[in-house]
Amino acid sequence: VLALGVKPVGAVDWFKEDPYGKWPWTKDKWGSDKPQIVGERDEYNVEKIAALKPDLVIAQYSGMKKEQYDTLSKFTKVVAQPKGVPDYGASWQVMTRQIGKSLGKAGETEKLIEGIDARFEAAREKHPEWASKTLAVADSFEAGKYSAFTKTDPKSIFFQELGFKLKPEIDTLAKPGWNVAELSAEKLNVLDVDRLVWVTSSTDANTRIKAEPLYKKLKVNQDKRDLFVPYQDPDIGAAFSFNTVLSIPYAIDEIEPLLSAVK
Repeated sequence: VLALGVKPVGAVDWFKEDPYGKWPWTKDKWGSDKPQIVGERDEYNVEKIAALKPDLVIAQYSGMKKEQYDTLSKFTKVVAQPKGVPDYGASWQVMTRQIGKSLGKAGETEKLIEGIDARFEAAREKHPEWASKTLAVADSFEAGKYSAFTKTDPKSIFFQELGFKLKPEIDTLAKPGWNVAELSAEKLNVLDVDRLVWVTSSTDANTRIKAEPLYKKLKVNQDKRDLFVPYQDPDIGAAFSFNTVLSIPYAIDEIEPLLSAVK
């Protein structure tokens, strides 16, 4: 929405973080304006939304339920997540086009998409060797529990568009409709790929993962083909997690040298 020159009057809070002026790719777009916080993740405060009298509610990267859609539709237009894909499972192209269409800016939207496609193409041409490599994206919030992201998750989509191959076994381990496969330490062998990208929230998490005995046995770890990428500070993980037309250029610029350094 910001990329198309529109500043939302309201926004949901994601990880109890301010959804404005925080990320380097949105700072200039927001300027000094701040949206009202109207909920956390998929828990919307209908009263707060109604008080803003919006002409439109956009819920693309979303788990919006039909009841929420019906309630909001009583007083405004709602563009919910696309049909036929899991919650949080639509590609950035699909979401961007739906947003552009709803704002009456389809032509401008196509130019944005073409620009991002060109950035990915340039990266693939610069690194043809990536096409033969398998890659997985993972995270771990607590000891003994690990998550590997499926092919429908924006993070996996980002690296696939850089040219890497994903590992189908991860999708088979995920529950139907989920964007992650939950793994115990005993299942970590599914992460023995050519390039493993950990998106973590702290150096403590990195240390804990590296200390896991079964992780130490993986060849990807032994050969130092694993990357530990911060979610923020710098905001690399956040950039390819959001995976939008604004965040993708930042993500490519930041991750390319890190991936290039791995032999």
